[in-house]
Amino acid sequence: MSWNEEKVNKLKELWGKGNTASQIAEIIGGISRNAVIGKAHRLNLSAKIKTRAATSNQNFENSKEQKDIKSRRGRKSKFKSLIIEKDFEPENPKQLEELDESLCKWPIGHPDEKDFYFCGRSSLKDFSYCKLHLLYAYQPKGKKEEVSDKEDVPDFIEKKIQSA
Repeated sequence: MSWNEEKVNKLKELWGKGNTASQIAEIIGGISRNAVIGKAHRLNLSAKIKTRAATSNQNFENSKEQKDIKSRRGRKSKFKSLIIEKDFEPENPKQLEELDESLCKWPIGHPDEKDFYFCGRSSLKDFSYCKLHLLYAYQPKGKKEEVSDKEDVPDFIEKKIQSA
């Protein structure tokens, strides 16, 4: 099958309207879906295809940027209330057998040590950890920090407050 000028023009028109390669092949007739895709690629039409989302009233790029901003804003606001609150309940050391869904499962120490335990504070709804350990577990992208001692926690929280 050879592409003539009439078929190429029809391809460009249908491709620009957002038809799929299968639809275009069926309309033009006598060619396969893969032939349509190959010709569109050789004509550099692939970048010009309009998706159903892009043909809506919203500009696709703007909607993507707005979603990114909303997701960043949502992540910050989700933990901002935790960061501001500085009075955490005391640890309630628990062994693995004593844990249930309402308790923080943050491990303290190393499992091979005899004094190993889990935090045991009240965990937040839909999370496995208490408010304090959520700050360790869910850090903003690119802002990971290592905290080695419990004495560093207040400074760590202050840094989180400033970055939020």
